[in-house]
Amino acid sequence: MSGKSLTDAHHLLTINSGSSSIKFALFEHAAVLRKLATGQIDRIGLPDARFRARSSDGVVAADHTVEAVNHVQAVELVVNWLDRQGGLTSLGAVGHRVVHGGERFLESVAIDDDVLHELERLIPLAPNHLPGEVAAIAALRARCPGLPQFGCFDTAFHRTLPSEARQLPIPRRYAAAGVRRYGFHGLSYQFLMQELHRVAGERTAQGRVILAHLGAGCSLAAVREGSCIDTTMGFTPAAGLVMATRTGDLDPGFIVHLLRTERLSADELDNLINKQSGLLGVSETSSDIRDLLAREESDPRAAEAIALFCYQLRKHLGAFTAALGGLDTLVFSAGIGENSPAIRARVCSGLRFLGIELDQALNDQDAPIISSPGSPVTVRVIRTDEESLIAAEVLRLL
Repeated sequence: MSGKSLTDAHHLLTINSGSSSIKFALFEHAAVLRKLATGQIDRIGLPDARFRARSSDGVVAADHTVEAVNHVQAVELVVNWLDRQGGLTSLGAVGHRVVHGGERFLESVAIDDDVLHELERLIPLAPNHLPGEVAAIAALRARCPGLPQFGCFDTAFHRTLPSEARQLPIPRRYAAAGVRRYGFHGLSYQFLMQELHRVAGERTAQGRVILAHLGAGCSLAAVREGSCIDTTMGFTPAAGLVMATRTGDLDPGFIVHLLRTERLSADELDNLINKQSGLLGVSETSSDIRDLLAREESDPRAAEAIALFCYQLRKHLGAFTAALGGLDTLVFSAGIGENSPAIRARVCSGLRFLGIELDQALNDQDAPIISSPGSPVTVRVIRTDEESLIAAEVLRLL
């Protein structure tokens, strides 16, 4: 790493465990919080798992294949790498992104035996994410006993959902077991609201806002007076918008049809809904919107996948504007939202009746504000940073 030695200051580590990946970031916390390095291990459990890391100035510090059969081994690789860089001995705390906090965890908490036990109990609510997150926490406890660890929950942002947005239309006995709409991407949304307040002021942040987190996973959040009143993801992150490989909202009768006609197991059905569908399923070629945009003129399937994605997003924008009673600010974020002018333009096309008018030149430049000067709705592009939010939460709790 270039610049200041890692051993010159205390550090915070953030861990973001996905179903088959771990992202991490190392922060210095002296007078201000400063990101020193970021990295990730992809394709955990597969022969071609890869470890990548770079310093804050973009210098590549690691890029090679590794053996990571599970999240425990992946965390060990991260810790060993930090140790070689001199960052482990001065590590003061670790913050984890935890996808699901259930009914209990409505804000970030210090992780002790009781919290870890409760997270293990919640695994059935998020079987694709919580096992890896719990494994990462346990692995760090074993490797670094006494190192403070904190959990920051994606579901916590949506704790303000009103009952009509929270309930599912199913027998009440399931609600008693914790089956309801929770919402996800909460850490990203929390960061975006803080940034909106910083760049536009309290009045804007207290207005009627729709946040669009558009990456491999996609969702919207409707925020009024700083509180979330609705979101597209529900009981699981598979609900709502069309995503890279997830279906989004799906007729439940289709699930029954599959069970009857194809005799799918629970695991096969889960794989279909979360890994074989969305943009990948419709295009039959790629889950990456950039690939589909590049070939849409020559491949009707790619064009149909993009059209479906934009249509569903546009439809939900209209619905959330109705839920908010109007719209003041629309924020695009995450990989697609931050970097795809073409998708932003197509999504906003035809929404002038909602007050959304884009400036083509500003949109093409990925400018911070991409709406035209006379647009009743201000449309912004804000780069999300879940890792910085987690680090700030850890400092607050410390």
